[in-house]
Amino acid sequence: MTTIDLGLPGLAGVPTSDEPQKAKDYKSDQEVRWCPGCGDYVVLNAVQSFLPTLGLKRENIVFISGIGCSSRFPYYMNTYGMHSIHGRAPAIATGLATARPDLSVWVVTGDGDALSIGGNHLIHTLRRNVNLKILLFNNRIYGLTKGQYSPTSEAGKVTKSTPMGSLDYPFNPVSLALGAEVSFVGRALDSDRKGLTEVLRQAAEHRGSALVEIYQNCPIFNDGAFDVLKEPGEAEQRLIPLEHGKPVRFGAEGEYGVVRAGFGSLEVAKVSEVGEEELVVHDAHMTDPSYAFALSRLSTQDLRYTVTGVFRSVSRPTYDDQARAQVEEAKATRAANLGDLLRGKDTWTVV
Repeated sequence: MTTIDLGLPGLAGVPTSDEPQKAKDYKSDQEVRWCPGCGDYVVLNAVQSFLPTLGLKRENIVFISGIGCSSRFPYYMNTYGMHSIHGRAPAIATGLATARPDLSVWVVTGDGDALSIGGNHLIHTLRRNVNLKILLFNNRIYGLTKGQYSPTSEAGKVTKSTPMGSLDYPFNPVSLALGAEVSFVGRALDSDRKGLTEVLRQAAEHRGSALVEIYQNCPIFNDGAFDVLKEPGEAEQRLIPLEHGKPVRFGAEGEYGVVRAGFGSLEVAKVSEVGEEELVVHDAHMTDPSYAFALSRLSTQDLRYTVTGVFRSVSRPTYDDQARAQVEEAKATRAANLGDLLRGKDTWTVV
């Protein structure tokens, strides 16, 4: 059996396909049932077109989802998959990735599924650095349950469950992931096929937890939430693309850039006023997450500035690799006898 070249650590040990693949090979026979105009269609198409480039066997790829519109994803992929329970997809995927190192395991979730009932599972998956690829579809609303505010809805958001405006301050998913010491985190737009594909590629190649936040439009309950990032003249002034090793610069003519400010923070400035030499050069591989966190804080609720690309990509041991190593060590150095374990020091007799 052929396995993936170790030059791609995130896919090491996963069997490769003997035949070239195309996007149609990853399309299941199920009717895709999302609302017309939903951004999920774009993401599904991007993933189906991207996966053939990895050259993996489809039977060694698994998509696990929780509950929500995004969680229909496994039905539409001609791979193995599981539509699990609300918020628990990371926990189920952790078990699978630990037990089966020959699989490429992906989690598909939404802002409600991942950050509300599933928030605890998500942060512990990230801090453990389980070798999973997590696609977080963020449409800033609960779509499946018909338009209630979600953990990423803006403060003051008027919805069916907040008729006078939401009082909650929203999560910034990238900041949250970095606070949990995630080893890889990126952001992309559903409408930016090139940018989304590049972030997906880097996530797949990464060994460890890789979270990709995808801004995705819900045309029924939160239509136009990200339109300002797509409008000519507006997009150039708001989107801040990241490229490792390159100065962080944006604008129609590259007239704006990111510079260091006080107390370790970052801010936007005009290049003509500060000079090119003051611009931050993006380093996604910086061990200390504080720089990536400062980048994430440039993104605001009103989308005045929105950073896209890979914020952080660092190498550290994964939970599943270490768990398997412990099992092998136990087999080699300790008596694998259930009776001995049951009669060990930590037992007692009830009389």
